Parts: sequence; structure tokens; C-alpha cells
Amino acid sequence: MKNKIKLGFLSAFLIAGGLGSVANAAMLTRELQIGMSGADVGTLQTFLAIDPAVYPQALVTNYFGSMTKSAVMRFQSKNGISTVGRVGPQTLGVINSQMGNGNTSTGADRSAAIISNVSVTVTRNTATIGWNTSENVYGKVYYSASMPTITETQNQTDVAISGNVSQTDNTLRNSQFETLVNLNPNTMYYYTIYTKDPSGNVQMKLPQSFVTQP
Repeated sequence: MKNKIKLGFLSAFLIAGGLGSVANAAMLTRELQIGMSGADVGTLQTFLAIDPAVYPQALVTNYFGSMTKSAVMRFQSKNGISTVGRVGPQTLGVINSQMGNGNTSTGADRSAAIISNVSVTVTRNTATIGWNTSENVYGKVYYSASMPTITETQNQTDVAISGNVSQTDNTLRNSQFETLVNLNPNTMYYYTIYTKDPSGNVQMKLPQSFVTQP
């Protein structure tokens, strides 16, 4: 089963708790539900992944998709909470209580890199996108003249993003630049910065846009 979401639907949530923001490692501070993004979603996924029976995929993407919803439902069932699949007040309290009791570590790296200092320089036909990360990662830029989609696939341990892709030299770095070429002048493009660390933790910066020069 696949869950495909238009990125435009995410923008309001990104303003409230955007990717790259730092959630308290021992506490969730807002209610969470499908379609939301943020470092606190990654914190939730990290916590759920402690129990393979709850979250067997153990995918930390900072995006609340269908797999995360199913994991929340299993957690709710296990803890005697109505299986609504969203982190409401009751579920939030139980999760924070268990986090406070130290149930937060699997011994594995479940922390995705934080993306910062994003810069974009455009000409008529090119755009150079730069960014920094809190650790060495592999980087890609997905881009398109239309609003992209993100696809979460049940049997994968990653996410797929529509559009063209421009990849760095496949070297682990904490400072990266990527130049997009053969662009049309005076055109708006959407782009997504995608990073993955050596442990497989994914971080995305989305959605962003730029306009090429006339």
C-alpha cells in the first residue's frame, strides 16, 4: 500500500513546526497526526521504533505518513487507548510519561541530520542550492516546475519524491552545494533537499521554491 500526499498540503504544518526544528528529546510538545512534519515527528518515530511490534519499519523520516499512523494505532491498542491513529492529548501524555521513564533508546542511531543555512542563487537557466547539516550525510535535490509529491511505501525503508533529481558526488558531507541546470527562464521551480546519514536516517527540507531570472 502506498500513501501519496501533495506537498502543498504540508506547508501549514511546516510553518508551525518545520523540518530541522529541534524537538525536546524527552518530550513531545504538540499533538501530531497524519500529514504533519517536523523534528518532533522524528522523535515520535524514534520512540515508536523501540518496540518492533509497534513500528517494525523503524523508519525515521520526520514525516507522519500511513506507516506512522499504523504504528501509533498499535501503540494505542497496547496501552488501552482508542486506536484513532493520531497523537491526541491522552496519547501524548502516555508517550511523554514513558519517555520520562527512560524508554527512549534502542542503542541504534535514530537521529536524522538537521538541515540549516539553505541558500539559493539563480540565473536564467541554473540554480545553485547550498545547505549545511549537523552531521555528514549524502545529499540530493529533487526539483520540478510543478508541485511535487512524496510517496511512502509500506515495504520500503525510505520515501520517494517526484520530479527530477540532482545528486551530489555521493560523498558524506556536512556542507553541500548542488547546481540545477537546463532550467527555463522566468519560471518558478519547487525543490526538496533530501539527506540520508550512514545509519539510514532521512531528513528532508520541503517545500521550497525559487524563480529563475527573466
